[in-house]
Amino acid sequence: MNDCIFCMIANKDIPSKIVYEDDHIIVFHDLEPQAPVHVLVIPKKHIGSMDDVQPEDAELLGYLMTKIKDIAKTLELENGYRLINNCGEDGLQTVKHLHFHLLGKRRLTWPPG
Repeated sequence: MNDCIFCMIANKDIPSKIVYEDDHIIVFHDLEPQAPVHVLVIPKKHIGSMDDVQPEDAELLGYLMTKIKDIAKTLELENGYRLINNCGEDGLQTVKHLHFHLLGKRRLTWPPG
């Protein structure tokens, strides 16, 4: 998708501080961190939101989920972390590309913020 900022990051058209990358996903630091560690985990394939996930995306999303623990270990989140997905306007999704916020390195409160 030409106007998607996360697609542009995945394609290296926009620089970002990348934590992890492979053929399927890319992980980079959030520009407005809400915790000492705050990265975004996205599939390289453009999927607008959880509402746009199709059955054929199951393998990709399963792969992404299995990589979270490895990424958390790399980021030294041994005391725990929070994984968040915002979906749609009421869910406060600001970029229309499926992504997960991985936060840690401090005791997180509920509700988030």
